[in-house]
Amino acid sequence: MSMAEALGRMQGIQSMIAELTRPAQTAQSTAAAQKASAVSTLAAGTGTANSAAFTDALTAALGGTGGTTQTDLSSLTGAAPGLGLGALTGLALPTTPAAAPVAPGSATGTDVVAMAKKYIGVPYVWGGTNPATGMDCSGFTQRVFKDLGIDIPRVVSDQMKVGTPVASLAQAKPGDLLISFGGNHISIYLGNGKAIDAPVPGKTIQIRDAWEQQSNLTAIRRIVPAGAAS
Repeated sequence: MSMAEALGRMQGIQSMIAELTRPAQTAQSTAAAQKASAVSTLAAGTGTANSAAFTDALTAALGGTGGTTQTDLSSLTGAAPGLGLGALTGLALPTTPAAAPVAPGSATGTDVVAMAKKYIGVPYVWGGTNPATGMDCSGFTQRVFKDLGIDIPRVVSDQMKVGTPVASLAQAKPGDLLISFGGNHISIYLGNGKAIDAPVPGKTIQIRDAWEQQSNLTAIRRIVPAGAAS
């Protein structure tokens, strides 16, 4: 074989190798672009509600597999597996905003209602004051006001003496305390004929029709300024 023939054969082999490796190089470039796009979308989505766009971009970068995990994200960014999103991207991810704190002395009946609703589903436990295990009617009302920085007595017979009196249920406003049956029960009025309370053993804290009527109402007390109807 002459030198010219040998050189020609070598050039042919090199061309063949280039053709065979081109798809792999293209795939690698495409994958790299997809990964970069996913990370870019993650960064852009931080602080926004555009989670769907991020999911689509991430799915594309993972080859359409779906089921994003932290390990998947680490493969995109080169970070160690098992790290959270913030560690993977170096960005602080948005979280569900906490309820805005109520400044001391500024709580209204609307704040009372909002705080009380946090405990819906907590079981009634006689003598209970701990939401983790259960509360009774006055333990519940005491806890709600304590969360707002307001101290009221522990038992109904004392709670029914705090605040200012309200003449009738027709004049009650959201956040007022409804005391019934001579001081044996207490609930929080929500407005529009509804109240929330810890009723009896076997039940949970719930919203229901305000069953306290003028015939069995003992007192209505307003601890904080009236709130808007819930």
